Amino acid sequence: MSSLGSTNAADIAERVAELVKIPSVNPLMAGPKAGVAGEQGVANWLANRAEAAGADVTVDPVIDGRSNVYARFAGETDRSITVDVHMDTVGVEHMTRDPFDGVVEDGLLYGRGAADTKASLAIVLTVLEELAADGRRPVPTINLVGTVSEEVGGLLGAARYSDWLKANNQSVDQLIVAEPTMCSPVHGHKGGVGLVMTVKGHAAHSSKPHLGQNAVSAAARIVVAIDEEHDRLMATPASTSVGGGTVSVNEIEGGLARNIIPDCCTLYAGRRLAPGEDPQKVFDELSALARRAAAPLEVEITMPYGHGFPAFYEDAKAPLIELLCALGDGVPETATYGSNALLYRGVASQTAVFGPGSIDQAHQAVEWISVDEIGKATDIYRQLLTRHS
Repeated sequence: MSSLGSTNAADIAERVAELVKIPSVNPLMAGPKAGVAGEQGVANWLANRAEAAGADVTVDPVIDGRSNVYARFAGETDRSITVDVHMDTVGVEHMTRDPFDGVVEDGLLYGRGAADTKASLAIVLTVLEELAADGRRPVPTINLVGTVSEEVGGLLGAARYSDWLKANNQSVDQLIVAEPTMCSPVHGHKGGVGLVMTVKGHAAHSSKPHLGQNAVSAAARIVVAIDEEHDRLMATPASTSVGGGTVSVNEIEGGLARNIIPDCCTLYAGRRLAPGEDPQKVFDELSALARRAAAPLEVEITMPYGHGFPAFYEDAKAPLIELLCALGDGVPETATYGSNALLYRGVASQTAVFGPGSIDQAHQAVEWISVDEIGKATDIYRQLLTRHS
């Protein structure tokens, strides 16, 4: 009897729970409740399970003992699909229940990473294990990829996988970036570029402010100028369904004491990029705006990670998008958040962001995914991995 489809949604939910119980909080977000920080526990789980199911497994160190895992399941054809699942989660300090209990109650599976994105990892691997138990291979060659450092830290895992493909003269026909999309494919979302701005002033006694140069006052003028730039962006018609660019000041720090004119103030501004916008050009334009606003004070401006990320945009009528819509009875959508899809331009012919669960549950004090969503995504992947076209 065929094994494909033999694992029901409740059993797969238990496999997701197994992953939820393995802490994998991004080290940059880890606190006292995080357990063992980093993705290594999930990476070991994936590598061992995939190898047992017949995959050719590569463990690729990325940074500080954190490794990507590339599990290649040879298919009946040369057509290739990569499913990229980031293994890190956000922090758990604000969670109001045990973040790693993996409890299933009333049709919902609870725990950090349940929706974002451990369900996708368990689902795809389960389907591949079903095929292996049946003595079958997937029709397309499947690369099940676990990446590190997606939540914060500069998408280092996706960048490394992209570089690894190029170094090995490989590309993929279709690439699915796992995120909670309620099983409707996302074909576009904004990119981003950050600016760390340090205003340089001159300290003086607060009783004689005219003897100093107030870095906080200059920083305040930058904030006003960036708010005005955001208003300008909002008034500019968008060229795609992803929408237009946005910008905001999200961090500010300055001041030495209550009786000293501040000689330094640091701000962080985040600029979301619409499709077609160039990160370096946007960075240069915002830098010039900030310097004009802060004048006559000087501003040192750097770009985190040394680069920005152009927006991700795939044609809504691309075959992968249309296929995922047909298999899941969904519609093509765009997203407000970012994902690893930002890094795969040039290594994948078609890319989609796709997975079970809702982004509304991600990063919450209580995170959950429904067992029904797990079952729906499993059915979609069973069809996707056994299709001949």
